[in-house]
Amino acid sequence: MTYTVAASVGVLLSVAVDLFVLHTRLITRLVFWATYPIVIVFQLLSNGILTGRGIVLYNPHDILGLRIAHAPVEDLLFGFALVLLTLSLWDFWGRKGIDRS
Repeated sequence: MTYTVAASVGVLLSVAVDLFVLHTRLITRLVFWATYPIVIVFQLLSNGILTGRGIVLYNPHDILGLRIAHAPVEDLLFGFALVLLTLSLWDFWGRKGIDRS
């Protein structure tokens, strides 16, 4: 499985969990899209450092080849999936009243 396929599947699964499993519907909220650019800025910064210095390398056959700040565009997809799933779970558990106590 290529990184492109894995990142795309991650996006599809996280959107499905958000909309149909947890019913948090974060991707339908303006506040999610208004604040997501903040995440992208720091993701590009950290990815640019890690890939630009050669700390993280990608097999050219496993990515599309398009890069932003030295990182493959697939990293943006993968980061979106991680952020959406994490926030969906946080919102879901918050509504359920689950906490440490």
